[in-house]
Amino acid sequence: MSQQYKVVITGASGGIGREIVKRLDKKAELIILVGLIKDPLENLKKELQTKRIFIVEGDINKSHVREQIKMLAQREGGINLLINNAGIGDYFMFEEQDPNLVNDILDVNLKAPMLLTQSLLPLLKNEPKAEIINTGSIFGYIGYPAFTAYCASKFGLRGFTQALRRELSDTTVNVRYFAPRATKTTFNSNNISEMNLKLGNTMDSPEKVADKFMIFLTHNNYQKKIGSKESFFIFINKIFPKLTDIAIGKQLPIIKKYLTK
Repeated sequence: MSQQYKVVITGASGGIGREIVKRLDKKAELIILVGLIKDPLENLKKELQTKRIFIVEGDINKSHVREQIKMLAQREGGINLLINNAGIGDYFMFEEQDPNLVNDILDVNLKAPMLLTQSLLPLLKNEPKAEIINTGSIFGYIGYPAFTAYCASKFGLRGFTQALRRELSDTTVNVRYFAPRATKTTFNSNNISEMNLKLGNTMDSPEKVADKFMIFLTHNNYQKKIGSKESFFIFINKIFPKLTDIAIGKQLPIIKKYLTK
C-alpha cells in the first residue's frame, strides 16, 4: 500500500494493539483508536505523533458504537485499513464454563468484527487500495482443550476472513488473517503463563508480535502464523489429526492441573 494508512483499530490499548499502533504512528495520516476504556486510549494518544487521532470508547457489539466509528471515519475522509484486533479469551473445561462467558467470547471475537467490517466496507471499497486484517490465533487452526469457546471463535473468524476475501476478490479490498501464538500480555492469566512454561510453549512479547504484524502488513500473504513449531503442528493437525490428538492428549493432565492453580 503506497498511500499513508487511514486506520481503524479495535482493542487499540491492549498489549498487542498498543504496540501495533505505535508502529503505525509515523506511517499513518489518520488513526481511530477503539476500546472499552477511555483513559488507556487517551494515554496512548499522548504518545503518538500522527496529527489526526480520534478515540471511540465503547463496545463494538453495540450498533450505536459501530455507527459512531463509521460516521467519524466518513467525516475524516474514509479509511484504508481496518484492524479487527479486540478479543477476549478463556481457560476452562467447557462443561464448567459460564454460558455468559461463552456468549461474550463469540460476541467479541467473532460477531463484533464481522458486524464492524460490514459497517465499514462501503468506505473501504471507495479507496484505491484497502486492507482488512483480522487478528486471529494459532488456536484458529488447532482445537485445544480448555480453550474451546476461544478456539471456536477464532476458527470462525478465520472462516469469515477466507469467505470475505473471496467475496471481495473483484474489489480493491484485501482481507487477511494474522495469527499470533501465546503472547505475554494481561490477556493471559498467570496460570496460563505457567502452563505454557511447563509445556515448553514459546510466549512472544507484544513488541515482537507487532513487529511481525508490520512485516505481514507490507506483504500480500493471505495469512500469517507466528512460529515455525506452531506452523508445523498446524500442518500435522491438517494432514494427520490423529497424531495431534495423541500429542495433545499427553498434555491434558498438565492443562487440567493449571486450571486449578
